[in-house]
Amino acid sequence: MHSVEPDVNSEVTRKMREEWDQRALENARHYVATEKTEWSDAEYFESGRENVRREILTDMINICQGKDPKQMRVLEIGCGSGRITRALSEVFGEVYAVDISGEMIRQAKQSLHDCPNAHVFQNSGSDLSVLGDIQVDFAFSFIVFQHIPSRDVIRSYVREVQRVLRPGGLFKFQVQGWSAMKTEADDTWVGVPFTDAEAVEMAESCGFEPRYRHGAESQYFWLWYFKR
Repeated sequence: MHSVEPDVNSEVTRKMREEWDQRALENARHYVATEKTEWSDAEYFESGRENVRREILTDMINICQGKDPKQMRVLEIGCGSGRITRALSEVFGEVYAVDISGEMIRQAKQSLHDCPNAHVFQNSGSDLSVLGDIQVDFAFSFIVFQHIPSRDVIRSYVREVQRVLRPGGLFKFQVQGWSAMKTEADDTWVGVPFTDAEAVEMAESCGFEPRYRHGAESQYFWLWYFKR
């Protein structure tokens, strides 16, 4: 087995876990997709498909690199109650998804009971040790890192994705890019911002090529990190 670094910033991840469990118990679907308070099953999962249509299906050259998507194993970080996980499972062969909240994972398992190729796990909130030595072809995260208040935690995730991603594979995700955003060290809703230069430095120091970036200085700063 590989050696796993100790959980970084354990006080932050403990607070993240507790508060996301509270949000999940209060109204999981609203906190995952805040544009509505009440979601029907059909509306909720269709909203996930729409995100996949916009961010995945328009980008299959970078994501698949010639592979048949049905032969690919993909990773989702911050799956919540399975909104996007279901849509990913309809496109790719296997989906492995993690979330810090045990309550989110409980709801995701319930919602995805009819998706045998979707596997969801509660993780530590900063690493992927729960997945062991699995290797994936593509990793994705949507509106997750914007809620992480610690650079150490985000860097830990990036290093862990580098560990499990096949050489040349893509990690496509977002960070908070709005540098004017006021953040508190213990705020688990508004995450730490990154400048364009900081996003490039993080990629290079963690073994990635930061080939494309879009939305710097916005809440949705998209990063395309290709494993070297």
